[in-house]
Amino acid sequence: MRIVLVEDNESLAAGISYRLQDLGHSVDRLDDGDHADQHLRDDGADLVILDINLPGMDGLRILSRMRDRGDERPVLLLTARADTDDLVRGLDAGADDYLIKPFQMAELEARIRALSRRRPHALRETLTFGGMVLDLGARQVEIGGQVQRIPRREVSLLERLMASTGRMVPKSDLLDHTYGTGADIEEAAIEAHISRLRKRLRPHGIAIQMQRGLGYCLAMDTAK
Repeated sequence: MRIVLVEDNESLAAGISYRLQDLGHSVDRLDDGDHADQHLRDDGADLVILDINLPGMDGLRILSRMRDRGDERPVLLLTARADTDDLVRGLDAGADDYLIKPFQMAELEARIRALSRRRPHALRETLTFGGMVLDLGARQVEIGGQVQRIPRREVSLLERLMASTGRMVPKSDLLDHTYGTGADIEEAAIEAHISRLRKRLRPHGIAIQMQRGLGYCLAMDTAK
């Protein structure tokens, strides 16, 4: 899953990002309200984690503007304010849930899982291709009913390919989805992941095709 994290506390943002990336999610980190408002107009993320107190535009204003333009993606608010009135304002602005700082990372993970179940129109629970099924909540791949041992980064890569079945996905899109927008990672990392993933899928009759200059897509291996 691709997640936008808007948090100006650098250490907290880094901690959240590393934890979510370890779980196989990609994370776009932003620390300024004005930049975040612009980013959220154009990105294709699945879920937003949004701090209320931000430099520039505050989180509640960002959230209101998202809902005003019909953006119904799940939003989890982060706040240091425990006052009931502030929490009511956040929920009234369109937040789906909130966490009061400080919080445990396990609680954050549980809230994200709950949002994915609560908003099936925004976050599909599974993706399928042939006999392959990707459980988005569990980050688990099954082929022919058998659970596959696939590293988290490759699961994230597979998620993007499965969501675009029949269409080529540019290498840059795979990089953003797997590591987050603006990550300081070379495109060669994606090539390495693709190579390993091909080897895992080939015995099951699933191929990853490439067209130079266009990208990659999943296909059934007709040689099987």
